[in-house]
Amino acid sequence: MYYNLKIKDRIRVPPKLFKEDLKQSIKEAIMQQYEGVLVQDVGLMLSYISIDNIGEGIIIPGDGAVYYETIFNVLTWNPENQELVEGEVGEITEFGAFIKMGPIEGLAHISQVMDDFVNFSKTGVLTGRESKKILRTSDIVRARIVAASLKHIQTAKIGLTMRQEGLGKPEWAEIKKRKTAVKTAKKTNAKGKAK
Repeated sequence: MYYNLKIKDRIRVPPKLFKEDLKQSIKEAIMQQYEGVLVQDVGLMLSYISIDNIGEGIIIPGDGAVYYETIFNVLTWNPENQELVEGEVGEITEFGAFIKMGPIEGLAHISQVMDDFVNFSKTGVLTGRESKKILRTSDIVRARIVAASLKHIQTAKIGLTMRQEGLGKPEWAEIKKRKTAVKTAKKTNAKGKAK
């Protein structure tokens, strides 16, 4: 889930940023300190949004920087269990599909890719044995988060499933609708002939 988070922090503005306008200098310092940082229970800091307030600057002897008590807003992303996400298949391996969902990648284990026995080909394609559904690199898919561990950015793990109704490639839902419509039409025709 994406959040607009308000933060109050003392921002260190190094001397190299003194030539800029104060607000611009603090914005650059915030971006350097926060963007791409993973914070426990808050999520991944994605982007600076705005500054609400800048307090008086404080100089600490021995450090050439100025510290400003600042209230500012950042965009964060904190994946939550059962959240629906959309992403692009980045890589397919014999154990599943890695899906890029904005700032981070998740794994749909081969058992969670589709409700079918899945074959992996050496060309990097996953195919359903009975359904004939195909998943390739660069496909856009919808998935559900089933596990998230975000203790550190290098070890962040997100588990995904695409087995549920409406998940996976959009074409898969369309195929299912057509098959259901054909079955319904056959039942209706069969009932009409039986009368």
